[in-house]
Amino acid sequence: MINPEIISSVPKLRNPKGNPKFRLFFGPFIFPLRRSCARAHYRLMHIFTRRNFLGQSLKFTPLFASPGLMAEQLILTPPQTPGPFYPDKLPLDTDNDLVIINDSLTPSVGKITYLGGKVTDLKGNPIRHATVELWQVDGNGIYLHSRGGSRQKQDVNFQGYGRFMTDSKGRYFFRTIKPNEYPGRTPHFHMAVSAKGKRKFSTQCYVEGEPKNKTDGILNRIRDKKARDSLIVPFKPVPGSKLGELAGNFDIVLGWTPED
Repeated sequence: MINPEIISSVPKLRNPKGNPKFRLFFGPFIFPLRRSCARAHYRLMHIFTRRNFLGQSLKFTPLFASPGLMAEQLILTPPQTPGPFYPDKLPLDTDNDLVIINDSLTPSVGKITYLGGKVTDLKGNPIRHATVELWQVDGNGIYLHSRGGSRQKQDVNFQGYGRFMTDSKGRYFFRTIKPNEYPGRTPHFHMAVSAKGKRKFSTQCYVEGEPKNKTDGILNRIRDKKARDSLIVPFKPVPGSKLGELAGNFDIVLGWTPED
């Protein structure tokens, strides 16, 4: 990783023995070189920070993990429609950080939100190496889809879609923004789980305390209150965050085993 010492190693322009031609001849070469090193340092520092986040992301998951549940207490996560706005063209960047695209220096607009949890079967056994997908609207209520809202209003700095492979404990993790409501829907995340290259499950995750939860037609198709409540997640402030970040835990309990 480039550090400030490398930048400072590029010689500062000094005028030896008061030679008036020194700056004239060498200035056009040294000034751009110093600026180039400064830009490279800033860019690589950003990339390092992003990669560090991606590598350390699972450490955030226990922040708001649900209390340990006995297997008999687990509730099957209700399946829900993936909806019509699954990206019709996947972005070049599909990692689990939706806030920043690739190594861009401009983050998306919205309240940064961490969403993580475990994917298990009904006995609590982890579903390892499953692919968890997440897609949602941006801060303006626009999906990453050609028919998902006004392209003029789309936040081009929001990834809109991400995926993550569960680890040996079935854990997944995303950094995204809190979804906004849009006409007819309460704020929600779309999620899907695939294994062995095939999508086996899709559902939606909702934000606790949103007024439209009570009237959302898709959420309230689930008549069983416990099953419906299992899709509604409390998002709490991240301790010590100066940005007002939120975090929530959403465990996905499937009706199939790791061997299926």
